[in-house]
Amino acid sequence: MAGGHRGTLQTAFIGLLPPRHLPPPGPCTCSKSSIILSDSEEVGQRRHKEFQQHKARTESVFSTRLYALSNSPLQYPIQGFKVRPMTPTIIPGLALHAEQRSNYTVSLEVSKGVLRTVIPADGVRVQVTGNGESRLVVESSSLEALNELLADVSYASTLYHIHTGDLASFQFEDHEAVFPITIKQPQPPVLYDMGTDINSQVTITTKTFLRYPEVNALLRSIRQFYKDMEVIIADDSFVTEKITGDHTQHFIMPPAQGWFAGRNLAVSQVTTKYFLWVDDDFQFTKGTNIEEMVKIMETNPELDVLGGKVLGNQFDFSLSYEEGDEMEGGCLNRTFKSRFQSLPGYPQCSVVSGVVNFFLARTDAARRVRFDPKLKRVAHSEFFMDGLGSLMVATCGHVSIGHPGTIKNKKVTKYRNFRHPGMAEEKSKFRHLFFKNHLKCVY
Repeated sequence: MAGGHRGTLQTAFIGLLPPRHLPPPGPCTCSKSSIILSDSEEVGQRRHKEFQQHKARTESVFSTRLYALSNSPLQYPIQGFKVRPMTPTIIPGLALHAEQRSNYTVSLEVSKGVLRTVIPADGVRVQVTGNGESRLVVESSSLEALNELLADVSYASTLYHIHTGDLASFQFEDHEAVFPITIKQPQPPVLYDMGTDINSQVTITTKTFLRYPEVNALLRSIRQFYKDMEVIIADDSFVTEKITGDHTQHFIMPPAQGWFAGRNLAVSQVTTKYFLWVDDDFQFTKGTNIEEMVKIMETNPELDVLGGKVLGNQFDFSLSYEEGDEMEGGCLNRTFKSRFQSLPGYPQCSVVSGVVNFFLARTDAARRVRFDPKLKRVAHSEFFMDGLGSLMVATCGHVSIGHPGTIKNKKVTKYRNFRHPGMAEEKSKFRHLFFKNHLKCVY
């Protein structure tokens, strides 16, 4: 918000006021251990164009800095004024507090909508100019009558947009205030009727490729503890084998579509509020307490992902991101065993940016971020990179799963060739991150 005297007083202080618009971020600094990402000049130009379109979709008037100056007689909403698109809404709290004058004149001006007020027929001299236009001027010899008119001023945007904003300028003599108006189409909530049974709350999901002994061992371990819980398996093996059993869904994909494509398929079929992601060579133990994970998520409704331990390792990490400048891109840093704070009531759990491949997630939250299907073989942290700023993540040390490893069989060598494809695929991933995440470096 901004308010104050624009005459002599403002002239005295104007040199001390910061600029209204945020300056563009400067270059970010890559550490010596960073992987520098780059591509051809032509790709860089395409990336810059795409980034400008991204900014147009995500930035708004709310990026504008507003400052409150002292001694303003204007009263106005400073936060929380929200309207539906193209819907007239009374602006709450508009008023003028001024000393006695023979006449009072105030004006309101917006850029993406129109302003209206109701003129009372009570005989008090009032004059309204611009009713139903973007600039409204109200004049009266009575301060009380003026404030009655201001109490009835409504705003309506003129174009439909699902989430944007406007800035309203409110003026009296040499005083001006600027306040934000949020224009947002409300979204109906998507709720899950979980029920009281853990099987109606959680679905177990996994992805398999050439590892049928492992995934069958996983299924046997699940049924020891959760015999009626739905399990969804995405499978992109070259030669497929049947995986059968009650409450088991086996989805066959085209061969070698990759790790994240399989995750997307599995999660797309989940109908419960939560899904538990596990690797196909994990095995459930007494420490795999899904009920406890659900309890923690329900107690902390802002959490989206909750990880645990795999063979005693939580593999948690924090991410820090600097936007950098528009041409070079940003810098992304991943730091292992770096945690922010503990969860209230759960000292064994900490807020982080990313966790191991054993985690419980809110189905809707994960679907919004999605698993990038271009990342076929070498990927995990990239899901949390894409979810940075969107997903609240935590890790707990008192829930765990076993990891006996790959069972020796004739397909192990072929599997490893795909699991560790070499530098060509690694370089391809870095080129992808350069463009998609507008990055200069990762480390």
